Amino acid sequence: MTAVSGGVASAPALPQTPTRLRSIFGGSIGNLVEWYDWYAYSAFSLYFAKAFFPAGDLTAQLLNTAAVFAVGFLMRPLGGLLFGWYADRQGRKAALSLSVLMMCGGSLLIVVNPGYASIGPAAPALLVVARLLQGLSVGGEYGTSATYLTEMAEPGRRGFYSSFQYVTLILGQLAALGVLLVLQLLLTSAELDAWGWRIPFAIGAALAVVALYLRRNLAETGAFVSADLVRNPLRTLLGYPREFLTVLGLTLGGTVALYTYSTYMQKFLVNTSGFGKQTATLIMAAALVFFMLLQPLAGALSDRVGRRPLLIAFGVLGTLATVPLLETLAQARNGWVAFGLICVALTIVSGYTAIGAAVKAELFPTEVRALGVALPHALAASIFGGSAEYVGLWFKAAGSENSFFWYVSGCIALSLLVYLWMPETRHARIER
Repeated sequence: MTAVSGGVASAPALPQTPTRLRSIFGGSIGNLVEWYDWYAYSAFSLYFAKAFFPAGDLTAQLLNTAAVFAVGFLMRPLGGLLFGWYADRQGRKAALSLSVLMMCGGSLLIVVNPGYASIGPAAPALLVVARLLQGLSVGGEYGTSATYLTEMAEPGRRGFYSSFQYVTLILGQLAALGVLLVLQLLLTSAELDAWGWRIPFAIGAALAVVALYLRRNLAETGAFVSADLVRNPLRTLLGYPREFLTVLGLTLGGTVALYTYSTYMQKFLVNTSGFGKQTATLIMAAALVFFMLLQPLAGALSDRVGRRPLLIAFGVLGTLATVPLLETLAQARNGWVAFGLICVALTIVSGYTAIGAAVKAELFPTEVRALGVALPHALAASIFGGSAEYVGLWFKAAGSENSFFWYVSGCIALSLLVYLWMPETRHARIER
């Protein structure tokens, strides 16, 4: 299946290389800031859990914060719908600017939240509101960013260029972990528990202003400028049920694996493997650097051999290796062993993350591309990715943590069926 825009029009000239690189850089930096804000919640939840949920042991507090993390994901489908619609009607640039503004508002709300000791149950309620705002923002960010990067890329290099969506996503997570490491060195655990955890959210809100400036100066994509816009993108999208279901299915296993080995893994190393908080942070920071460097390599490889071979490799290896990897990690007591195992897992996951943006964008025509990518991706990410951490902690609290390992493996296996069934998209027509 090849994505072809409706109508007949001459193809606009692709932007010159300097303009293209400038636009990809600007869009990627904004993506970095958004994902920094999103991941700061997870990176610092070990410290602020008791500020909002003071009762219970560490696992109970983390369950509560993980539940709020998952609540943010509930807004992602709505964010995908609203921002995807907006991007297909008003442009990729306008939607990218609006999403970073909303992320900034969520971060500021967390910064000024007084905590449970001051305002009681209103504190976790405000935390939920902040995560809902951020969920709306991130729900729209993925589809719009994936569309923008793919439409800006030159033919034959879409896998490489679109891989930078996950490069900046990982950089955002690394930035959150970097801030955590610095604060762990400068502040005592008591200070981090009391007020230090507010600092990263203040940094994120300030960085959002920089991201907004960069995004307001982006060039609009030629594909959107020359597209025949439709009045109702959602109604038009209903004409592409196979593509919609393909995005939903191929995202399911990828998002569960991603959040298991990135977001949840830091807590897993502390709460299951028994590493100290700072050691777990160092292990994850090093593993994420490795993961980040893999993305352009895998993206470029997909430009040569196709998207399906990488997706199928992720599906097969993820299905077979997840349970033994997580079982071994649970017993790991050496930091280097844990680092190596996580790197193996993230190498497998790169078969999905590096090319996910390109594959999804290549499935749809220009007039519904942002919505077509954003909505099914957000549905899968909210249902499966957002709940992965909570499901893992729930199984642990129930005394059956191994069941979570099989759950992750099963989700990847379901996506493998989609990878075997879906068409190759590498030669899809993007520019008009």
